[in-house]
Amino acid sequence: MNADQRRDYELRDPEKSLGDLVTDLTSETGDLITAHIDLAKTEIKQDIADAGKGAGMLGAGAIAALVAVFMLSAAAAWGLAELMTPALAFLIVGVIWAAVALGLAITGSNRLGDVDPMPRQTQIEIQEDKQWLKNQAN
Repeated sequence: MNADQRRDYELRDPEKSLGDLVTDLTSETGDLITAHIDLAKTEIKQDIADAGKGAGMLGAGAIAALVAVFMLSAAAAWGLAELMTPALAFLIVGVIWAAVALGLAITGSNRLGDVDPMPRQTQIEIQEDKQWLKNQAN
């Protein structure tokens, strides 16, 4: 037992009743829970700030990638224009991008169709908790 623990132990009143001890325990438990909640809030705020910074960088990266796609598409079309008419070269590059867009749209639509918006595991746990509480009441 270190000095602080001994001091805390010595400061406790040996004459306290059981009710007073329970009251102290309840108060200290509440303080402990409040401290844990405050710590969780602080951690969550920090995580949200970090996530915001990451999302900003991700957005900037997406914009840079979009600019790169435009530049590379124009370069590809101009390169093809050396082999054929410019209109046909730009048409070919446009059709390729339209096919990519269609494939992404179909894949994204299929994945969204598979998403179940209901939190099924949480529903199951809540039902189990309700049943447990009913059993405890009986």
